[in-house]
Amino acid sequence: MNLPHPIDHSDQPIRLFQSDFLEFFTHISPLVVLIIWLPVGLFFLLRGLMASPGLHNLFGVLLGLFLWTLTEYLMHRFVFHFPPRNARQERIIFLFHGVHHRQPQCKTRLVMPPVVSIPLALLYYALLSVVLNVLQQPLWLNPLLAGLIFGYLIYDMTHYATHHFPMRRGVLKFLKRYHLQHHYKTPEQRFGVSSPLWDWVFHTMPND
Repeated sequence: MNLPHPIDHSDQPIRLFQSDFLEFFTHISPLVVLIIWLPVGLFFLLRGLMASPGLHNLFGVLLGLFLWTLTEYLMHRFVFHFPPRNARQERIIFLFHGVHHRQPQCKTRLVMPPVVSIPLALLYYALLSVVLNVLQQPLWLNPLLAGLIFGYLIYDMTHYATHHFPMRRGVLKFLKRYHLQHHYKTPEQRFGVSSPLWDWVFHTMPND
């Protein structure tokens, strides 16, 4: 992502819309994400356990977590960093993600707004419902959705933390450094936030 202007470290968020109503929805606290999605994830997990207790619930959650890491990578690389072909596309990409690269420390633009996360969740619900019905494995739906939601929460909270928490030890230190290098050194590489796995698989992890 080539930004035409230098990174902005000012405390005043870049305004995206003239309308105060629209502008309001471009700012979100990580607490809002937790309030919305943690109960939903727990709901699907408990519904799965009540419908049919068994190890498939554990494996379903783990598979959902794994699928989220791939979703996170693909969205970041191919949607948020889509190379615009005209001014309109450039504007859309800037609204989705470019503003974050322009102003990476803005606290209210570090987690995914519900206008993006809710349609994505509905898409996954519909897709998994169809696939699991075809495979005649409907009992996997609830734990898979729970795992995907928990994976998303880990991603969003990790992303917020990499920009605003010290994270001085172990894996957390590595993730912080890895993501900040994406911002300040290799914006066309290091697309993983909660995991570098898919950068390694798809060769978008630098050798340094």
